[in-house]
Amino acid sequence: MDDATRGSGKTVGAAGAADLAGTADGTGSADGAGGADSAGGTGGTGGARTKSEQTRALILETAMRLFQERGYEKTTMRAIAQEAGVSVGNAYYYFDSKAALITGFYDRMVREHAAVTRARLQGIADFGERVEVALLAWVDCAEPYHEFAAQFFSTAADPESPLSPFSDASHPARAAAVQIFRDVLEGSQVGPKLDAELAGLLPDVLWLHLMGVVLYWVFDRSEHTERTRAFVRKSAPMVARAVRLSRFRVVRPLVRDAVELVEEFIIPKVRNGVGK
Repeated sequence: MDDATRGSGKTVGAAGAADLAGTADGTGSADGAGGADSAGGTGGTGGARTKSEQTRALILETAMRLFQERGYEKTTMRAIAQEAGVSVGNAYYYFDSKAALITGFYDRMVREHAAVTRARLQGIADFGERVEVALLAWVDCAEPYHEFAAQFFSTAADPESPLSPFSDASHPARAAAVQIFRDVLEGSQVGPKLDAELAGLLPDVLWLHLMGVVLYWVFDRSEHTERTRAFVRKSAPMVARAVRLSRFRVVRPLVRDAVELVEEFIIPKVRNGVGK
């Protein structure tokens, strides 16, 4: 598959904010927005619910813009509310902190990533290609935010921070991202052929591979993050080869050891949060 095909449908962008602003599991975020949406859904009209979603999306988009322009640390909730044209109390009603805004951003990103990946995977069965498509789809979706990604990376890297991708607050987005790679595996030609134990763990491991790509991307200063894209194109076939080799009996003891290692030290962190 050529690069032009991989790049089609690059990102739904900020224009899709109203559709993407909800949490990854569709239940409403821990930031308090769920109450507004629930109220619109049970006692209000469809129009009231839409206005609530639009207000939440507006606050989130304004925050992302100000984070880019002023930096994460220098942007206050008061400034975000003022720019969005809402009261400070209303801003806190939807997002109880700046960290909750980033959590909302994670949720929106994973919904966009899932939609773009799903569209690009149509008709592709090769496992290596599917992994590459999913990883490059994330890079494309994240591209508008690359300039300020490093600004809150130091905070996100803190294991105790709610911005950490391993935190409890990030769990809905993390679970939805793992599901993307579960779909990548199950829709491939190797998915049905894998040992059930390995197939159950592999989506989590592929998500960890995405985290490695994200780390490289944060510090990538090449034009259009082309070095990150090259890294993906080199690493995806390696992952695919390793998975295919796991089916051979001669390497089964090594696979079993690897599975035990992942189950003991990695998967509990991914599924339950870093503090568990």
